Parts: sequence; structure tokens; C-alpha cells
Amino acid sequence: MTAERLKVAVVTGASAGIGAATAEALAAVGYEVILGARRLERIEALARRLGGRAFPLDVTDAASVAQFCAHVPAKLHLLVNNAGGALGLEPVAQAKDGDWEWMYQANVVGLMRVTRALLPALEAGRGHIVNVTSIAGREVYVGGAGYTAVKHAAVAVTRTLRLELNGKPIRITDVSPGMVETEFSVVRFAGDQERAAKVYQGLTPLTAADIADCIAWAATRPAHVNVDEIVVKPVAQASATVVARGAGL
Repeated sequence: MTAERLKVAVVTGASAGIGAATAEALAAVGYEVILGARRLERIEALARRLGGRAFPLDVTDAASVAQFCAHVPAKLHLLVNNAGGALGLEPVAQAKDGDWEWMYQANVVGLMRVTRALLPALEAGRGHIVNVTSIAGREVYVGGAGYTAVKHAAVAVTRTLRLELNGKPIRITDVSPGMVETEFSVVRFAGDQERAAKVYQGLTPLTAADIADCIAWAATRPAHVNVDEIVVKPVAQASATVVARGAGL
């Protein structure tokens, strides 16, 4: 590690979208980044470009989490829990067990596994945990019961951690984005590009870089400053279901 890079950051779900953009933003402000994702070839290429390191990580697999965390040094300064996602938009009457089980593993249990494993290193490094949740953790909408349930849970875990770790030198931030144009909707709709594109039609959505900028800003505040929550949406979006399309915004 160079003299300029005195801090280490772990980013999960770093192969694309918000995770990849966050790795870029953190490297730009001096962090050595350790990247984790299932698509190893992507994070290896990104790590080479950023001077970081990359290791396979599937947060839904306890053994994968243990293997990944074994590569993290004894002092960690920043953990960005970004891995997660949504599957489907069916109402509860048509809900699919497998989709709900995966969403809970990826968004809640996986967040817990990585955080639990790295808490000693974060305490040793007087670190910072940033959990990327969603406005779906604060609202509900028709067809979104599975995703809103897990994101509400992720927000609850974040707030509970803040209570449990009070008195320890660990900051905790929840970043809750609204509409961000990434692979999110493509994954949600099982690769249906046309359906995914319609989500963002008629407005200017946020980009992954916008969310990465929020994360880097929170992480670079003075050590005594904890930014509890950042809720960020495009100007055209008032809520999960109220969006001004075609208004030139």
C-alpha cells in the first residue's frame, strides 16, 4: 500500500452498478479497495485498474463469505454492504418462494454475515459501515412485498447496529436510493431489457456514480461525524410510486 493509501475499504456487489462506481469513487479519494462479487472476472479487471484487490464473494453462501473475509486485513476502515437485489414484481398471491428466499439471503442475511465477520477489523480500524438499502426500506408498493420486506429489514438491521455499537469507534450510515438506472431492473425482470427500460422512461434517473458520490462523501467526513441516513432520489421522483414522467426532469 502506498503512503497515500492508508485506508482500506471493502465493497460487496462490486462487479457493476453502484458497487463498481463506489469502488471507483473510494479509490479516487485514497482508499485501497477490496472488491467482492460473484462475477470474478469483472472485479479483477476493476481491481487491476484501481490498484486494489478482488476475491469471489457470494453473500448468500456462508462459506464464500468466510473465505472472502479471510483476505481482509486486521484493520478495516470502511465496509460498503452493497450486494443485494430484487426478483420479480408479483403480488403476494402469486409470490414465488425461491425469489423471496433469495432476496432475504442476499439483502439481509448476507449483509449480516459480512458485517459480523468484519466487525473486529472495523473496530480495530475505527471504521465505518455503509449499508446501501433503498427507499423500498421506507415505503411499500403493489407487487413489491418481497423486496420492500427485505429492505425494511436491512434498514432495521442498520439502525439496530447503531444502538449495539454505540460507544465503539464505528460509524454507521444507511444510503437509501430511489430510481437508479443500473442492472437492477434487468435482474428484477429476469433479463427483460425492454421491460427494464420502461422503468426509467420519461425522466432522468440517478446514476450509479450519484450514489457512489454520496457514499464517498459520508465516508470522508471527520471521524467524529456520523451521517446516519441519506435518502436520495431523482428530481422527478417524489416516492416509490409517484413519478413525474414527461415533465422534462
